[in-house]
Amino acid sequence: MKITAAQVSELRERTGAGMMECKKALVEANGDIKAAIEAMRKAGAAKADKKADRIAAEGTIIIKLSADHKNAAIVEINCETDFVGRDESFLQFANNAAEQALAAKETNIEAVGNLPISAGSNVTVEQARQELVAKIGENIRIRRIKILSSEFPIAQYRHGNKIGVVVKLDSVNEDLGKDIAMHIAASRPEAISPDEIPAELIAKEREIFAAQAAGSGKPAEIVAKMIEGRIAKFVNEISLLGQPFVKDPTMSVGKLLDNAKSKVLAFERFEVGEGIEKREDNFAEEVMAQVQGAQ
Repeated sequence: MKITAAQVSELRERTGAGMMECKKALVEANGDIKAAIEAMRKAGAAKADKKADRIAAEGTIIIKLSADHKNAAIVEINCETDFVGRDESFLQFANNAAEQALAAKETNIEAVGNLPISAGSNVTVEQARQELVAKIGENIRIRRIKILSSEFPIAQYRHGNKIGVVVKLDSVNEDLGKDIAMHIAASRPEAISPDEIPAELIAKEREIFAAQAAGSGKPAEIVAKMIEGRIAKFVNEISLLGQPFVKDPTMSVGKLLDNAKSKVLAFERFEVGEGIEKREDNFAEEVMAQVQGAQ
């Protein structure tokens, strides 16, 4: 059966796949576009499965806000290379997936995968992901999603496409919210206040400080005071309220909020690839190995 250029063009528009791949799928489906699309989706799923174990530590952070800014979704979507992380198709998929997660207020990744990729579409987020893997040739995955809802507008800040922050305040203060979000992006607090820091984290640090102080030769009561002093400094360094405000280090974030008569009720900070063990390639060694192999 002869496949026309118009059929190939239509299939390319509907799938985003290359011309030769579309022509091949149409030939195998005897010109039936729906059957070709189904076959390409199945092939995409197979390719996605093969790439699922490959490390995906690059990508983007997407933040979506509702029209009234009282609901926010922050989403990390990963790929294997920074180049693909800037690809238009990848970013379109990431934005669409985040939009659907916000609309459904859904944080379960599998459940988000079952949502339509866009309103009225018969293609799911997961099908769109598989098709993108087949098209781009890299492992792509939605890694995590958080939803914040508030009585007041939620502040947000994105540093490029690598770091994203959303902040829930107990008042309406757009400038303050943006300043706090920028501070969190830069300073990486692990909690709002010291009393929210997990006890096991403090216990671990106390154990480290105790080991460091053990060889000081100082009396036990002095060592105990040294340890507690270091713990107090540690909890201030990793809690938002105790940190020096990045735009004015003479003032703590807690003092800034007190002056504004405002409180931070919650925040989420995502950074692309944090916590993922990345493969470290030594380019010089790789080239040398290739040279030696060619001898």
